[in-house]
Amino acid sequence: MFEGLIYPPPGFHFAVVIEMFPQTPQDFRFQSVTGLSVDIPTETIQEGGENRFKHQFPQVPQYSKLQLKRGLFKGSFIINWCKNAIENFEFEPKNVIVTLLNEKHLPTAVWHVVNAYPTKWSVSEFNAEQNTLAIESLELTYQYFTIMGLDVSLMGAVSVGLSI
Repeated sequence: MFEGLIYPPPGFHFAVVIEMFPQTPQDFRFQSVTGLSVDIPTETIQEGGENRFKHQFPQVPQYSKLQLKRGLFKGSFIINWCKNAIENFEFEPKNVIVTLLNEKHLPTAVWHVVNAYPTKWSVSEFNAEQNTLAIESLELTYQYFTIMGLDVSLMGAVSVGLSI
């Protein structure tokens, strides 16, 4: 009944969808996602005649860059999107949905990343002494993200618990 409220969900089962068409099945597969963070800087202002403290006022939130890693795929529409930005300097912002899934493949948390566009693309080291996959990394800049579903699922679980 209160699953997910007692134990935090594991971070290894997730899905990433970049809202673009067409896409291939490998366009949904990622090894890792980082950069879902926001920092609210503050401005310190001293009030005239007040020497006991300084006021701290919130400023515009600053969002980290979204970093996606996966195996290097040929024929990926996401790579074509990145290539178009890098080579032609044509940026087409897309929304990105990052979903944390439970053991039944159902969403436990969803982050809706707004107006993301590629700002960096790299490939991992090629090394003849190691048997590893070629990993590509994408770095996306975005305007902001919203967290969807956490409060709704929490309130649903609480209301179910209260109605029993």
